[in-house]
Amino acid sequence: MSINSFGHLFRFTTWGESHGPAIGAVVDGCPPGIALAEADIQPWLDKRRPGTSRFTTQRREPDQVRILSGVFEGRTTGTPISLMIENVDQRSKDYSEVALAYRPGHADYAYDAKYGFRDYRGGGRSSARETASRVAAGAVARAVIPQVRIRGWVEAIGGDAIDYAAFDDAAIDANPFFCPDPAAAARWEALVDGARKAGSSLGAVVACEATGVPAGWGAPLYAKLDAELAHACMGINAVKGVEIGDGFAAAALTGEANADAMRPGADGPDFLANHAGGITGGITTGQPIRLRVAFKPTSSILIPVETIDRTGQAADIATKGRHDPCVGIRGVPVVEAMMALVLADQALLHRGQTGR
Repeated sequence: MSINSFGHLFRFTTWGESHGPAIGAVVDGCPPGIALAEADIQPWLDKRRPGTSRFTTQRREPDQVRILSGVFEGRTTGTPISLMIENVDQRSKDYSEVALAYRPGHADYAYDAKYGFRDYRGGGRSSARETASRVAAGAVARAVIPQVRIRGWVEAIGGDAIDYAAFDDAAIDANPFFCPDPAAAARWEALVDGARKAGSSLGAVVACEATGVPAGWGAPLYAKLDAELAHACMGINAVKGVEIGDGFAAAALTGEANADAMRPGADGPDFLANHAGGITGGITTGQPIRLRVAFKPTSSILIPVETIDRTGQAADIATKGRHDPCVGIRGVPVVEAMMALVLADQALLHRGQTGR
């Protein structure tokens, strides 16, 4: 069985392959009457679109979305919303060597071991191309929860982190790295250029924050909101770690240092800290939801790496074609989308359980 769907009440299924004729998503469970048009989805796809700078893959995809169903006269009908994005710039010949040998770090061997067959053209379903479908579905989710603001940024590339004292929200959209620290963005130009010219790649850390989420969303034990967010983000291509709030750093704190102390406020408690990342007991507190996502370096690199071929014989492989020198850069809109998809689902679950 292959799992291609995500969510409970607000549910989406992605389809298509990197080098097929198109990719897309079917969103089910969206409430009726919500204003939605292709123009509401396209800006988010444009943020993720390849070929926008020399720091991303040079595959030229316009990523123009088409709404095929579920919308009538500019509003959702409550029926499945089908979204399609055509692939127009495939170069399958670049993957002739990948058909014979496995790329270490990629899903090549694992897919072959599971299915006994794989689409080697760009990795098929394992390609990060699939994440465009998630971003399109995430745009629909944003329309369900307009009161929530979701903002992501790159926190570090290749171990070089931003200075949070210099955080500038306006700078995030002013450079190709989604970087809120202009000085770090300037450093990253040389860093990513160096990796690209060397035929190598770099990892990155993406941070994301959701504000405007009321207290009470989520559920205890087996449906904790932080577990849902971790599930959503760990399912993104190339992600190897997720932290909610202070994450692993909380293990180094004392109980009193880790506690998010409270004082009476005008409308509920005033929190004096947010080590928990806006979620306690699996339920939102009304504070900003904060998470960090670790992206590994892109596995498709020009530097030869030791591997084996499909017969089990030793081989070396250098992956030709067009690839991101740092896949985490374009991971920002994908993390934002998964945050939106989880929160839209939780909003509907909360309403269904409590009537609010």
